[in-house]
Amino acid sequence: MKNFHPLSPTDAYHEATKHSWASVRRNAHDLDWSTQPSAYKRYGADLPRVSLREETPAKRFLYRVAGITAKKSYPGVEYYLRTNPSAGALYPNEVYFQARGVEGFEDGIYHLEVASASAVLLAPIGEDEGLEAALEDRRRREGLLLFLSGVYWRSSWKYRTRAFRYVLLDAGHLLGSAEAAALLWEKEYRIHYRIDREGLGRFFGFGREEGMLSALDLGSVVGDEVVFPAANLKQVDPTGSFEPNERIEAAYRESGYLQGCRKESRVPKIPFEREAWAEAIFRRRSIRQFSRRPIGREEFVQILRWAQAPVPSDCDETLELYCVLNRVEGMPSGLWRDGRYLKTGDFSAEAGYLCLEQDLGKESAVTIFIASSGENYAPLYQKAGLVGQRLYLAATVQGIGASGIGAYYDDEVRDFLGVQGKILYAFALGR
Repeated sequence: MKNFHPLSPTDAYHEATKHSWASVRRNAHDLDWSTQPSAYKRYGADLPRVSLREETPAKRFLYRVAGITAKKSYPGVEYYLRTNPSAGALYPNEVYFQARGVEGFEDGIYHLEVASASAVLLAPIGEDEGLEAALEDRRRREGLLLFLSGVYWRSSWKYRTRAFRYVLLDAGHLLGSAEAAALLWEKEYRIHYRIDREGLGRFFGFGREEGMLSALDLGSVVGDEVVFPAANLKQVDPTGSFEPNERIEAAYRESGYLQGCRKESRVPKIPFEREAWAEAIFRRRSIRQFSRRPIGREEFVQILRWAQAPVPSDCDETLELYCVLNRVEGMPSGLWRDGRYLKTGDFSAEAGYLCLEQDLGKESAVTIFIASSGENYAPLYQKAGLVGQRLYLAATVQGIGASGIGAYYDDEVRDFLGVQGKILYAFALGR
């Protein structure tokens, strides 16, 4: 008799939210547009605001993290795109930050209000207090310290219980946007997953609708340990409507217990020419159709090299990138990983089928599946999202289209790749 190993709560969540050919057809549902949540959180008009459109280094950085870049209008529908990609343009994350000794900002804790391109001052801070208290190293920092939350109903309204996957991927996209902006600012950065989620939730007055996920630290240690600011903030509704999902909330709680974390301290260098990189941050879009024209081998290598560069964090998980090569000049078609072919042949139709029968997967030059056997669910999923943003930007710089694909037939992808771990993300590149 084989040994039975019970699934962890996050593994159980992942198993329960897999797609299959049957489940996609069995669980189809209509959207209730009357309950669509707002994609913007707004604090009271009485709170001070700092415009992010002014030209200071910190304000340019913050706008590049999550600024509005375009407006899309369709019959009966209007929405805005941002520097950070998001499944369905639902944007289920919020950004808060602490500024200490930063030009253009009073020392304090802020909310990045995307709708008005401003920072809302929520609370001032003194020398002996601050959000460093939520980190393992609680010493006072000078500079910016960002915190990312998840607002799951914005995604579960459309994607139901699978939505927690999108919340984490989109948080990773935001981390990738912050990384890209930090490289332009020539600031070193570190990602923290080992944070005091509960303490942050109490301070910000979060209800069950919102929870902290990670932090990005651009600060320099300048003093002794600090404590949380004394005054907790009042709860602010982040959606306008809400339907609770117990399974998502349980997965969120369990994903906060991290174990066996490995630190990565290496900070990569900006991978392309600075001006082109800055332009790509604002030009990035998700492509909906490819022309079937090939991309160059060196272009593909450049994209993959940046995707696999180190990610500095306190809980680094190993990701595996499997590439279905469909149309890359000088490279035969086949399934490719880490410089070698696992199998050769034209798998474009199979890649399209695996991506829920979307043409994106088969008409691309390359379709990438990101997998991992990592145990720490929130860090590994957010890293996959960060890598996705790297793929977007490295492709955009070179005039190549890209599209993240969060929906696929999980087990069939695993069988095709010959892996045992989780499938986290699919990605299509092409012209």
